[in-house]
Order: sequence, then structure tokens, then C-alpha cells
Amino acid sequence: MTLAVIDIGGTTIKFARYADGALTARFAEASPATLDAFYAVLSAAVEKLKEAGPLTGVAISSPGAVNQATGVIEGASALPYIHNFKIVPELERRFGLPVAIENDANCAALAEVASGAAAGRQRVAVLVLGTGVGGAIIAEGRVAHGHHLLGGEFGYMLQNGDTLSHQGTAVAVAKAYEAASGEVVSGQDVFERAAAGDALAVRLTEQMYQALAEAIFNLQYSFDPEVFLIGGGISRNPALIPGIERHLDQVMATVEIADVKPSVMSCKYLEAANLMGAVANFEQQQ
Repeated sequence: MTLAVIDIGGTTIKFARYADGALTARFAEASPATLDAFYAVLSAAVEKLKEAGPLTGVAISSPGAVNQATGVIEGASALPYIHNFKIVPELERRFGLPVAIENDANCAALAEVASGAAAGRQRVAVLVLGTGVGGAIIAEGRVAHGHHLLGGEFGYMLQNGDTLSHQGTAVAVAKAYEAASGEVVSGQDVFERAAAGDALAVRLTEQMYQALAEAIFNLQYSFDPEVFLIGGGISRNPALIPGIERHLDQVMATVEIADVKPSVMSCKYLEAANLMGAVANFEQQQ
């Protein structure tokens, strides 16, 4: 199987050729401002990828709530023109190839299950920590989309009267630090200050760990995955997983009847996650 692989982002669209388990011929283009320009960029890229040999199909990672049954990208994103019409058959007509599209967070999860940190696992929860908390649920090796395509939208979860997205990210920590200190900082700044013993930074990062630990505990005792994977840029911070683990120990001590401690790891893939996951989705769908 040889595929053209596309990762649609709000700023950049990434392209690659996939064959024999590897991504090659990778390049990127700026995300266009109109649907016609979008079609032109994608069509030109697929033709370029065909130059190395015939393609089996086109695998795409996209923002939004992708409805696999209808071929419609529902919801909203930074590219409003890709939503709420049957885009899959239109792309298949233009490419002359089968097309499979999946949500970007779901693609990242599929990549981890196919060949990443959760390879071989059948039941996995992936939390992606960015501006908010997104993610995906893998059940029996496949994405659990949910009736309203809300599977993995962990950021909406309420804890202590606020959403997990407002408590469980480096962005949220930075905003809280700025509100308390009046100083403009990044999430990385706050974590570095916490490591150096800054009292405010320590308090805010510990609150973030606690929010994530409670959410993970709740998901363990509802969805019951084999493993939790943490993605997003913050997942490479060496303090993150130990911080969550420390607060999971406290949660386990509070709920004495609980005897299964969640297993938490970082995702393997970063920039290639969506591309590799789009391939895994194509394999499942086709």
C-alpha cells in the first residue's frame, strides 16, 4: 500500500508519501484562505507525490469532528471552508483515488496504537494538552467516536466548577500566573520557575497535576483503559508524568477501595503523529 498522506492544519498543511512503513518526500504548504485554493494546493501535492509511482489512496488528518459515515467534516476550525458538506467524495473525484479522513487527535491516538507508545494495546485513552485538553478514546483498537462525535473531548469535563481545559494545561497555568503576578510568562517559564522553587509557580503547577490526576482516575474507573498517553508539547517536560503520578498516589490514598492505579506515559510521536495516524485510519477504513 502506497499513500499520499495529508495533515491539514490551520496555518500549515503537511504532505508525505507513505510506503513500506515509512514516510518520505515530506513537505508543507501554507494553509490557503479559500476552498478553491485549498483544492488547488491539495491536488497539486497529490500529483507531485504520484511522480514517484502509483498511489493506493489518500489518507488525511483534519481538524473538526469528522463523520466517517457521511464524509462530512462537522464542527468548526481555523479553516471554516472545509466544514459541513460532503468533502470526501469531492476530494475522491479530484484525486481519482480513495480518500479516508479522520480527526487530528484521533489520528494521533491511532498512530500511538499502531506503532507508538501503546503499540498492541486495544483500549487506550489519549489526552492532548495544548490550548485546551483534547484527545481520543481507542476501544478494541478503533476510535470510539461517540454518538455526537464527542469521544475524547476531555476538556469539557467539569472539576470543582471549572473545565479541565481551564485547569490542566500549561497555557492555563501561564494565564493564572500572569493574573496573580501581573507578569507575562509562558507555560515553560512557569515550569522552569517551579523547578527553581518559585512558590507561586509550584502552587499552580501542582494544581494542574492534581486536575489531570483526578481526570485520569475518573476515566480509569469509567472507561478503564489499559494505558493513558499524554500528548502535546508539554508531554516532553520531564516533570509532567512524575507530577501526575505523585497526585495519582494521593487520589488512590483518598479512594481506598480503588486498587487499580492508572498507567500513564508520554506519546511517542510528535510532528509525525497525525500523518502516521492518517495512514492507520486509511488501513482501517479501506
